Amino acid sequence: EESDEEEGQEVPLDGTKVKPIVKHGIAPQLAKITLFHGTKYNNWDQSVMAPTHHMHSFSESKVRSLCRQSKGKKWAIYNQSHMTRTFPGGSRVDSSNYNPILAWSQGCQMVALNFQTQDAFLRLNDGRFRENGGCGYVLKPSSLMVNDDFDSNIPVIMTLRVLTGSCLPKPKGKSISDIINPYIRIMLFDVKNDEKEISTTYTTAVAPNNGFFPIWNTEKYFFRVENGSTATLQFTVYDKATGVGGADEFICSASVPITCLREGCRSVQLFDINNTRSGAFDFATLLIDCKLRKELAEI
Repeated sequence: EESDEEEGQEVPLDGTKVKPIVKHGIAPQLAKITLFHGTKYNNWDQSVMAPTHHMHSFSESKVRSLCRQSKGKKWAIYNQSHMTRTFPGGSRVDSSNYNPILAWSQGCQMVALNFQTQDAFLRLNDGRFRENGGCGYVLKPSSLMVNDDFDSNIPVIMTLRVLTGSCLPKPKGKSISDIINPYIRIMLFDVKNDEKEISTTYTTAVAPNNGFFPIWNTEKYFFRVENGSTATLQFTVYDKATGVGGADEFICSASVPITCLREGCRSVQLFDINNTRSGAFDFATLLIDCKLRKELAEI
């Protein structure tokens, strides 16, 4: 609505033009404290001096470009006082998702994904936010909140064994008489040198005709964790196809941030394609053995 001053304005007699009265849909005073003002990015030195309610929005390709240009550290400093939103590229007409790990590693607060598509990257997001009880917020690691030249992301060597599974349900559509042939794909999603996403993948052997209590416990898998504050380990259980030309079927999955992973023998709860545990998935678990050691620095 018009203010009292604007209502009392008189039209000049000399014929000069009067600026049109701007009508706001929301009180400017309220907008300043409740709305983020999107601004164009020029450089981080200019952006960090802007008011804290100013924010940037970047597509996934711009995220990678900024990190490749070695501007990741300045971006992380900007995100200590300002907000950044990232979103999927416009070319994803199938509503697929991009890897959110790189944006998280820079301290981006709003990493938008296509929630209508249940893929590996959306499951990563689910695992990241489950660490705080699924309340929707996760505190950024201290390495992203302190402005110094010390790199706290010392590489870690992780040794992993998958021992057993328990109560692995059948994929949707399987008949009661069918018995699954489960195997596990283990992937570490990580960031190297704050500039590019990397992943390491291993696959266990198939446990034939055993979804109730499959036993693996034959191989050790070695991972080099570059960015421990962001890296996430993902276990995905598949049913091996038996027919000619058949495709392996997704059964269940779990994504565990490295910061939440403890050493020793641990039980990993598994979730269905909608990231829930109900019905046949109530007791679906994996038993793993994990060892972590920091990589010794070269002198």
